[in-house]
Amino acid sequence: MSSTGRFTMGGKKKPHTILGIVGDSATGKTTLTAGIANILGPDRVTVICTDDYHRYDRKERAVNGLSALDPRCNYIDILEQHIRLLRAGEPILQPIYGHDHGTLDRPIYVEPKEFIVFEGLLGFTTRSLRDLYDVKVYLEPDEDLRIRWKINRDTAKRHYTKEEVLKSLKKREKDSPAFIWPQRTFADMVVSFYPPENNATESGAHLNVRHTLRPTLPHPDLSPILESGIQNGLHLELVRDRDGKPVDVLEIPGNISDNDAKKLEELIWSRLPEAPELRANVGKFTDDKNASKISHPLALTQLLIAYHMVKAQVGVHAI
Repeated sequence: MSSTGRFTMGGKKKPHTILGIVGDSATGKTTLTAGIANILGPDRVTVICTDDYHRYDRKERAVNGLSALDPRCNYIDILEQHIRLLRAGEPILQPIYGHDHGTLDRPIYVEPKEFIVFEGLLGFTTRSLRDLYDVKVYLEPDEDLRIRWKINRDTAKRHYTKEEVLKSLKKREKDSPAFIWPQRTFADMVVSFYPPENNATESGAHLNVRHTLRPTLPHPDLSPILESGIQNGLHLELVRDRDGKPVDVLEIPGNISDNDAKKLEELIWSRLPEAPELRANVGKFTDDKNASKISHPLALTQLLIAYHMVKAQVGVHAI
């Protein structure tokens, strides 16, 4: 994607625009957030992990027989209070959870910037929490893919053995459907990465992605893409979601060409006149060999979410 730029917007804009990203452990929340921040401008974005609001450290959870996915293990009320403070332009003392050793560490002083991203496990748990976000995104990758991602991450970055990760997943197998999955229904956009049919072991640059776009946000009109001659699995259609309600579903194949990805990127930019110079290198991720790679489906996902953040900031809902 293109080089980083800046944007100016006329008229009155919201001083603080808030994005919520929710998903199970190792669904790609941090990677997605990093790309969105790059598009909007890192100096304009405050990122907070809601998992820092754990009530107990790792040892205490083990003693209590509870997992971090259980709302009882988290200060949900303090999280809500902090979102309200940041929205009002006030600083907070953000708690810090040290994932490396499972400890509750010293809090840090955080001031709100123009864009604020809250990403983690339980951000949509209560209605009062959900009402505080301008844009809500839920990550739902293929479950086998998520498990591979979790094993790779927790062994490489959090000093677990593979056996310990699998044991943790076994302990949490009832908590995910009880506490995490129900939050899907409250998202404006559900993002689902999954391997192509001809390569079930794919876990990186060539993953397909499915965007479930709910009418709670006015999504950009991407229908011209369907008339552009782009083939190979890129399509947009109106379907019924799991709850029976109508949603648009955008499928972006992992093998989309550089040229076709560029066409879709430019179409989204054309729907964003408020930010004519806003460009960034996005779609970056680290593979299981700790190598930096680029994914077009990831980049386009990050761009579409950034589109909604800019629209929410300026209060423009024209499609």
